[in-house]
Amino acid sequence: MPIKQVHTDQRVPVKIWTDDVDEKSMQQLANIASLPFIHHHVAAMPDVHLGIGATIGSVIATHKAIIPAAVGVDIGCGMVACRLSITANELDEKSLKGVFDQISRDVPVGRGMHNNRRAFEEAAQPFAARLDRILEKHPVLEKSICGTTKWVKQMGTLGGGNHFIEVCLDESDQVWVMLHSGSRGIGNTLAEYFIQLARKDMEQWMIHLPDRDLAYFPEGTVHFDDYVEAVHWAQEYAFQNRQCMLDLVLEALRRHLPAFEVTSEVVNCHHNYPGFFTKQGESRLTH
Repeated sequence: MPIKQVHTDQRVPVKIWTDDVDEKSMQQLANIASLPFIHHHVAAMPDVHLGIGATIGSVIATHKAIIPAAVGVDIGCGMVACRLSITANELDEKSLKGVFDQISRDVPVGRGMHNNRRAFEEAAQPFAARLDRILEKHPVLEKSICGTTKWVKQMGTLGGGNHFIEVCLDESDQVWVMLHSGSRGIGNTLAEYFIQLARKDMEQWMIHLPDRDLAYFPEGTVHFDDYVEAVHWAQEYAFQNRQCMLDLVLEALRRHLPAFEVTSEVVNCHHNYPGFFTKQGESRLTH
């Protein structure tokens, strides 16, 4: 559909790819557009809806600042999908029931964790040293993170909410595996901590915002650098988490379906993340 450009009384316009935006979401978009470091415009996608401070389903470019709540509380949440070499004709109700039961046994959901999966503990271990560096700078996090092995045991787990695993078909009846998940409990803990830290910074600097959840870290401050480090850690953890689950799902399919290969069409990408780009020699951030 054509882009709908909404000119508010704010600094920059809001560009929307849908006609279906509720009043509260529109207010959040206007709040974001009023901030002094927003670059060029705010973009709202067709799935835009109310979030914490910033709308979910929007792209926000900033200059020399980052908004933790706009990145989201499930840092690195995203999708992984791959196409298989088999088609719908090779599936039947019995085999699909076997696949469903196998995945249900092998991939913990909700608050579930792996207890005896050495392979996934090994997949989590490369993250330990970098996490230690983050905790050294922010020791208050140790009680909720370091005092437990939960973040290790949650590697390769789905979580709850709108996270899902799906065996599906494309328009040519080719079989795909797709799943949606993020950085699990530890990503949420890091996100909530830095959102609160940004709020405290705003109070200390007496910066008034249209919404306290739009609290931000200016580039060049210690907390900006620490948050970016934590975000990158959580994004990589989320990426690895999805890959571990994909391996489990493919293993389950191989037990119950005819022999297949994974084609080269594999996607593993985030949709809750900040990205850096350069515009006319200066760095920008997208949320």
